[in-house]
Amino acid sequence: MTTIQQRYEEAKTAYAKLGVDTDAVLKKLADVKISMHVWQGDDVQGFLSDEALSGGISVTGNYPGAAHTPEELRQDLEKAYSLIPGKHKLNLHAIYLDTEEAVDLNELEPKHFEKWVAWAKEQGLGLDFNPTFFSHPMFKDGFTLASPDEEVRQFWIEHGKRSRQIAAYMGKETGQVCVNNFWVPDGYKDNPIDRFTPRERLMTALDEIFAEELPAEYTIDAVESKLFGLGAEAYTVGSHEFYMGYGLTRDKLICLDAGHFHPTEVISNKLSSLALFSKGILLHVSRPVRWDSDHVVIMDDELQEIGRELVRNDLLPKTNIGLDFFDATINRVAAWVIGTRNTQKALLKAMLEPIEELKAIELSGDFTTRLAMTEELKDYPYADVWNYFCESQGVPAGLDWLSEVKTYEETVLKARK
Repeated sequence: MTTIQQRYEEAKTAYAKLGVDTDAVLKKLADVKISMHVWQGDDVQGFLSDEALSGGISVTGNYPGAAHTPEELRQDLEKAYSLIPGKHKLNLHAIYLDTEEAVDLNELEPKHFEKWVAWAKEQGLGLDFNPTFFSHPMFKDGFTLASPDEEVRQFWIEHGKRSRQIAAYMGKETGQVCVNNFWVPDGYKDNPIDRFTPRERLMTALDEIFAEELPAEYTIDAVESKLFGLGAEAYTVGSHEFYMGYGLTRDKLICLDAGHFHPTEVISNKLSSLALFSKGILLHVSRPVRWDSDHVVIMDDELQEIGRELVRNDLLPKTNIGLDFFDATINRVAAWVIGTRNTQKALLKAMLEPIEELKAIELSGDFTTRLAMTEELKDYPYADVWNYFCESQGVPAGLDWLSEVKTYEETVLKARK
């Protein structure tokens, strides 16, 4: 028996005294798929053009080894997945097409993503998708689907329609439902006179995009709000209230991104309310620092609260969990590994709680015991359970994964130009 196994047995005994079956918990955790975002690996550049980032997005840093081709990106992803326990998904943006053909966003077809689908099937991964409404010449004066220019609107409507076809193709081929998330950065830098009409245009454009019914076993649509972005500080068309109303009335998933709200506003407290009324939730786990800066996910209070809300309220079956951060100041492969493993750890910590007992204590009005137990649980050996999970899944436990990333950096990443 290894040291990790011995410590797991001790932890198993400790949690059993609370009525928690750690073996059952690990089986449950293994079933949770995290959709890891492709754009961490190349700083949201994609392979469509050399267009500069727009839409309120900015990436800082110049750490060596960014991927410049689909092959390099897939190589980096394989390394990251090899250090993360479980089988997961990959979240692609439309600008990550893999083709020799010269094609624009309003001309995309499933064939332009065949290599990604073939790779995902080889790796045993599911795929999610996002149309790309930024970093393009037709992102004009800060607008796409809500643009007053009919030509601009029609370009992006066609892109949205084609993205849905691509998502359906991905879901059919991989055998896993492809979540297709619509985020539109439209807005004004300064105070507008008319806030209503752009939202009316956005609503009408989305209705046209979603007019075709696609098989739910292949793809489901999601809509994502944002508070503001660079160049759209005063007004964002696709606000939280807009997409809450749109998603509920059009039967779409509503995406909650941890960085898309007011600096003191958290999404963990929104999950239970949204779950009561929506068909499902798309969750983008990120870490804002004063604004939507998309830092790598760490084990902070909000991440743990998100995990608790999902587990305590049995929301995992109706929640699609994805990551959304991009940091070019550190090793990009390490960023994926840190963020994904932390998200899994937050779920594990919540699963190791005696949830039914805690709920019964709360209902009885014994808030003293509630506080005492939740505080004591913070000292329980969840890390020993996590390390055993990693070992049983065939990936490095503790910090052992970091040496593999360092070796990969020396042998692969630093050789790139």
